[in-house]
Amino acid sequence: MAIPLKIPEWAKSRLRLESLAARLIAAAAVWTVLGLAVGGVVLSTAFRKAAEHAFDAALSADMDGLIAAAEPDPNGGVMLADRFLNHNFDRVYSGLYYQIRFGNSGGQISRSLFDKEIVAVPQSRNGALTWGTAPGPENQTLRVVWRRVDLTPDNSKDADYTFYVAGDMAEVERQTGEFNTTLFWSFAFLGLGLILAILIQVRIGLLPLRKVSAGLARIRDGEARRLDGDFPTEIAPLASELNSLIQHSEEVVGRARTHVSNLAHFLKTPLSVLAAEADAQPGPLADSIKKQVFSMRRQVDHYLSRARAAGSLDVLGNRTQVCNVMDDLARVIGRIHPAIVIDAESDENIFFRGERQDLEEMLGNLMDNACKWAKGRVRVRCRKDGGKLLLTVEDDGAGLSESQRGQVGERGERLDESVPGSGLGLAIVRDISKLYGGFFALDASPLGGVMAKLELPAIV
Repeated sequence: MAIPLKIPEWAKSRLRLESLAARLIAAAAVWTVLGLAVGGVVLSTAFRKAAEHAFDAALSADMDGLIAAAEPDPNGGVMLADRFLNHNFDRVYSGLYYQIRFGNSGGQISRSLFDKEIVAVPQSRNGALTWGTAPGPENQTLRVVWRRVDLTPDNSKDADYTFYVAGDMAEVERQTGEFNTTLFWSFAFLGLGLILAILIQVRIGLLPLRKVSAGLARIRDGEARRLDGDFPTEIAPLASELNSLIQHSEEVVGRARTHVSNLAHFLKTPLSVLAAEADAQPGPLADSIKKQVFSMRRQVDHYLSRARAAGSLDVLGNRTQVCNVMDDLARVIGRIHPAIVIDAESDENIFFRGERQDLEEMLGNLMDNACKWAKGRVRVRCRKDGGKLLLTVEDDGAGLSESQRGQVGERGERLDESVPGSGLGLAIVRDISKLYGGFFALDASPLGGVMAKLELPAIV
């Protein structure tokens, strides 16, 4: 059984993990987020180190100014000149403190320390400077630098002093926090912008594939026979191969139809000869031969119709306007049955997804059969329901019972031998409609006779 070709609608498709666009965007987004995250950590770390280095440099400068301002006191203390000092030393708990120890005999502290002392824990040493940390007033974390200084040029007496300068690390934390906040939002907007750019790039980059999809949809709907247009270098071979495949399919079906026609001609000629010979020599044997010839003709017509219909399903681009076929059949069959009024009506925008001759075969059999049994009127209608079209053929004849309607469509089942025909018309309709994935049934008609319902695929 043929499987109908289904082409996805890119404009309505959602990004899913099995989608090529989704994979490209997801991979790029993951690498973008990882790259920005790593870059953010590196920049944040580098900024913090730079801020700490600048903070240490400021403490070293304050240490130099403190030492430059210090002069020995005759009483063993230290006098400080204001012109070299940072004025933050004078503001209580300002975050900048100093402390001077006189050997092992007490010391002097800045006004900013008020009544506290610096108890430093050494961490590293750089030349004469020792660096460490210490708890400060109001739960501050202090960065401390200290060194030993001899304020007397001679060794007349002991002048061993240790100068301490401490600064509150909250300033470094504040600067780092502000930088991290700015960095986070900057990278967040940058990441969103990059992902949006990737999305646009991928969607634009995949437009040729959508063009191929739209071209295949036009071929499927019968609006085109080939994939036309200019394609990128990467897509052009695909379009070329698809066109070659479509052409090859048409050639194969064409050759198959030619063989079927040749086979039909080959079989019908000997059958006609046998029928003529039987008519020329009446008798029981002749009657038996005519009966078998008649049966063979029915089977040949039946299976040739099925073979031709099955072959047409494999060809893309089949598209048939229903109203044209309906009008042509009404005109031809009306001449065969001049006493019957055929009322045929269909919308011009309804198209059958299949070959014209298959629709003519099915609809022609139904209309001809209805005319045979009608009293004076046959009504033919067609309407569209989504991707399906529904054909109805009704007559105003005597009608059939439910059990009789179940018999007439089967091969070899004829209810009245007085009406000319092979009896295979409805069976052929049933078989061809099944090949197209359609449906055929008989029901009672409001006109009084039989209503034949035929459901077939339509062009959406």
